[in-house]
Amino acid sequence: MTAVPSPADPADPADPAHPVDPVDPVVGDEELTDLEGGEPLLLLASASAGRRSTLARAGIEHVTLPVDLDEEAILAAARAAAGGEGISAADAVLLLAREKAQAATARSDGGHVVLGGDSMLEVDGELVGKPLTAERAVERWHAMRGRTGVLHSGHWLIDDRDEADGGTGATLGATASCELHFAQLSDEEIDAYVETGEPLGVAGGFTIDGLAGPFITSIQGDPHAVVGLSLPLLRTLLAEIGIGVHELWSDDAAAGAATPGVPG
Repeated sequence: MTAVPSPADPADPADPAHPVDPVDPVVGDEELTDLEGGEPLLLLASASAGRRSTLARAGIEHVTLPVDLDEEAILAAARAAAGGEGISAADAVLLLAREKAQAATARSDGGHVVLGGDSMLEVDGELVGKPLTAERAVERWHAMRGRTGVLHSGHWLIDDRDEADGGTGATLGATASCELHFAQLSDEEIDAYVETGEPLGVAGGFTIDGLAGPFITSIQGDPHAVVGLSLPLLRTLLAEIGIGVHELWSDDAAAGAATPGVPG
């Protein structure tokens, strides 16, 4: 989980080859506002409920600015540039995390520390992304049940703060990975799960913090990486730009108030 510098030729998020659809930034239920109003420093370039919940449960204040990229085109270009060597799963999620962070930075008003993330499941060397269709989700779960996979979550951080506010202009990232063991699901369980629609739009076709929780028998590695955001890795990346994770805690968290959803 070593932080790495940005490549010398990062893709331009404004390039038509990497389109960004219009989005509605939110802070909880509020629109993204000016930093002078006390807005949180961390800007999450994701609409993922799992990532948002992970930050919230850790007491980390943040705002969100989801971006929509042509991920297949980005990866295809990277594979072509790499020639016959291709790119690893860990590098693929890191690349997409970087692209998302760059796109969100370009669309924001500035002054944030921007975090982009992306996740993919690897089973026997094959990448398993979002199923998107029920048929593909069923097929993938039949292939995954009773087996072991590795979930890779890329993280990319861009320090877009003004220099007067301590900004470094740094852009860095790393990938966190963990091993998952899937239960031996019955055909009935697979069909029932896919019918809920939950697995269609998530990496690997499952959510450990959702309905698929009973289907994951064990995890080896950082458990937060499974939902796409490793808190230990985020702490490490923040430290690289001189920010302590405790500096992002909400007032309630810093005062020792109970975090919603955490048993008392």
